[in-house]
Amino acid sequence: MSHALHGIWEMVRAESGGEPSSDLLALRVELRLTAETYQVHFAGELADQGTFSRGPDTPHASLILLGGHGPNAGRTIPCIYQLVGDRLRVCYGLDGTTPTAFASPAGSTHYLATYRRKK
Repeated sequence: MSHALHGIWEMVRAESGGEPSSDLLALRVELRLTAETYQVHFAGELADQGTFSRGPDTPHASLILLGGHGPNAGRTIPCIYQLVGDRLRVCYGLDGTTPTAFASPAGSTHYLATYRRKK
C-alpha cells in the first residue's frame, strides 16, 4: 500500500446520487488511513472502521474496504481514488460494484468525496 495515502484526511466536498452534501462543516468528517486500516470520524467521534486492500488499477487506482465496526460492518465497498498533492478524491461503490468514473449521478449508489490532507 502506498504510504502517500497514510494520514488524516478532512472531507471538503461530497455528493451522493447527484446531490451535494451540505452539512460537511457541521459533521467535521475525517478519514484516517494507515497501512491496512481505515477509520471515519464525525466531529471527532469514531463512526466506522475496518480494513482495506489494493484493488485492480484499471483504469483508476482502486481500494477494497472491508467494514469491521459501525454501519458498514460486514460490507465490502470497492472504490476508486485519485491522489494529487494534498487532495484525495474517492468514489465509493456502496452497492458493491466498483465505480468506473469519479461521478455520483442521480439514482446511483456511488458516493463521491473529496478530502484535503490535514496538517
